[in-house]
Amino acid sequence: MLSLITFSPLIGVAAALLLRGRTDERSLNAVRWIALATTVFTLALSGLMLAQFDAGSPRYQFVERFPLFGGFNYAMGVDGISILFVVLTAFLMPLCVVASWGIKERVTEYMIAFLVLETLVIGVFTALDMLLFYLFFEGGLIPMFLIIGIWGGKNRIYAAYKFFLYTLLGSILMLGAMLYMVALTGTSSIPALAAYDFGRTEQLWLFAAFFASFAVKMPMWPVHTWLPDAHVEAPTAGSVILAGILLKLGGYGFIRFCLPMFPDASIAFRPLVFALSVTAIIYTSLVAWRQTDMKKLIAYSSVAHMGFVTLGIFAVNQQGLQGAVFQMLSHGLISGALFLCVGVVYDRMHTREIAFYGGLATRMPMYATVFLLFTMGNVGLPGTSGFVGEILTMTGAYQASTWTAILAATGVILSAVYALSLYRRVIYGTLQNPQLAGIADLDRREWITFLPLIIGALLLGVAPSLVTDVTASSVDALITDFASNFSDGTFNDPRI
Repeated sequence: MLSLITFSPLIGVAAALLLRGRTDERSLNAVRWIALATTVFTLALSGLMLAQFDAGSPRYQFVERFPLFGGFNYAMGVDGISILFVVLTAFLMPLCVVASWGIKERVTEYMIAFLVLETLVIGVFTALDMLLFYLFFEGGLIPMFLIIGIWGGKNRIYAAYKFFLYTLLGSILMLGAMLYMVALTGTSSIPALAAYDFGRTEQLWLFAAFFASFAVKMPMWPVHTWLPDAHVEAPTAGSVILAGILLKLGGYGFIRFCLPMFPDASIAFRPLVFALSVTAIIYTSLVAWRQTDMKKLIAYSSVAHMGFVTLGIFAVNQQGLQGAVFQMLSHGLISGALFLCVGVVYDRMHTREIAFYGGLATRMPMYATVFLLFTMGNVGLPGTSGFVGEILTMTGAYQASTWTAILAATGVILSAVYALSLYRRVIYGTLQNPQLAGIADLDRREWITFLPLIIGALLLGVAPSLVTDVTASSVDALITDFASNFSDGTFNDPRI
């Protein structure tokens, strides 16, 4: 089942390639429907897998494994953490296809890029072999590079190369660490490596190499500067995938590699991670507040929210890790929806400048309502999924470091400042710009993209157990293994 879910988007790629080169509207519509049908099929398979998943078991399930060459194995499997990211990816992709229905240039290539990207991202979350993980992890750079560089804005080439080079540089260090680990242990199996006892000095160096890659991918401050440029230049659906899924690869990597394989190093580097996380939360929130471009503001807010994720992960307790996973899933829904909100007005007015808008509530009341819901979710209003993730990560961080949690809590206030300021300037006030007089409210296609996200953000906000029940066993097993592998046996103290 995992192989079918992972590679089913390539079936759509093969079908779309048959229509490549045709520019008549009928053929382009056929490509769009092929992409939509393929992504919906992948979502259905993911839902079926989730229904069959045994949430009470911490073990990897739906495991597929067979040898390839030189000790390299094709190994796939999911646990309670990774399965939810597979579902999130499959959930967002059909919405991106619908949101991209108005793309007119190179439609076939555009849809193919998204389908290939879906395969590569799902592969990251399902790989149980370290080298297979790396192939999927790095392969995802290529379609995203093309999406930004071909269908992006006027500075798309600069943004695409910056995105590619930043993420590639960190990953080269990770590849070197992976090769060393394979040479040392004789295996590239992720479960086997998680059980291997690396020496403390080895852990420090290996952790630093993996950290370099995952920190850029999240991104953490100060290696976050590629993200605002990439978001601003990417097409709307590209921003949705970038914020909703690709940023989660870094957090997933920390959970899958750094904590189980390098427990001593994770604690040794924890003060640094906490310092960078708090800096990201406060600094990028202040930077977001002064932005004039709506997309850039939301991009900086993503960096701040990822700061909560790293706090929760390196707190290494149940609340922190559960909160980190929940925050990543919630951020995938809410930030994706916010970029879609920006895309709605950009498609009509072809500008993202905040000063251009104002008074949209009188012309677009339905849009104003949807925008308000996701703005409140971004702030962390109780009843939305954003609240659950933030409160859990801060609770976990408080157990590990009181002052870190207190400083991080200021980010909740700052998020309200920049998010509500954006909403007030765009939605409220009088309609002074005459160009906005004829702007239309949400159409049927836009409602189709927003409704699943609305339901998801509210459902997870009032029923967080839908996530926490699935992840609980895997998180508990991770914490137990972490404590048992900690070299001097002092991890029982939650404040170490």
